Amino acid sequence: MVERRRRSVRTALVGEALRAALAGLEPTEPGAGLDIVDLGGGTGGFAVPLAVEGHRVTVVDPSPDALASLERRARDEGVSELVRGVQGDAAELPGLAGKSSADAVLCHGVLEVVDDPVQALQAMASVLREGGVLSLLVAQRNAVVLARALAGHLTEARIALEDPDGRWGANDPMPRRFDETTITVQLADAGFEVQTVHGVRMFADLVPSAFVDTEPGAADSLAELERAASRHPAFRALATQLHILATH
Repeated sequence: MVERRRRSVRTALVGEALRAALAGLEPTEPGAGLDIVDLGGGTGGFAVPLAVEGHRVTVVDPSPDALASLERRARDEGVSELVRGVQGDAAELPGLAGKSSADAVLCHGVLEVVDDPVQALQAMASVLREGGVLSLLVAQRNAVVLARALAGHLTEARIALEDPDGRWGANDPMPRRFDETTITVQLADAGFEVQTVHGVRMFADLVPSAFVDTEPGAADSLAELERAASRHPAFRALATQLHILATH
């Protein structure tokens, strides 16, 4: 229950920012939805709700099991005709989705695990139409440094602080993490212009689970606090993730 509430805080804030960006785009056909590519979209946590709103969504994901779940979710919501699942990864994106085919690309929690982040960003740029929007969600280095230190793993915190990929050691399950400066430079190199940067999960991973679970209204208060602090540079620097909206 608590974990679902924490996930809902993250997805709600990212969803709000994403929908605001999509609202500023003009569909290729008046009155129709947008063409959206969700790279690594898995079971359709974002793709299916966007399809319910009338957008056409192509989910590119390497997992056949995830794509099977996506198909079931889309069918249950009555939007199978608007959701297409394609097995593949970032390197194959232009061939799978088509160059200049999308009004928006979602890349949430993917850039950390690809072989070449810059190449992946270039692939995303190639499938976007002029003026299209990229919604990028990446893990941030600073947060893991703080988390390891608070857990008493001070050596690992120091390693994560200095490691080029923001990893705390050989057993760290995350291949890489980013800081705001690094990811902004990589986006620029791929031809993107950053529009907004939000911090995600600044407090949600630190507030005790028992409090969120038992205190009336705590989950809503946590969401409001996250929303209020999401653009504040000092707090954003400590966020577990960065949500970046950029145009191409």
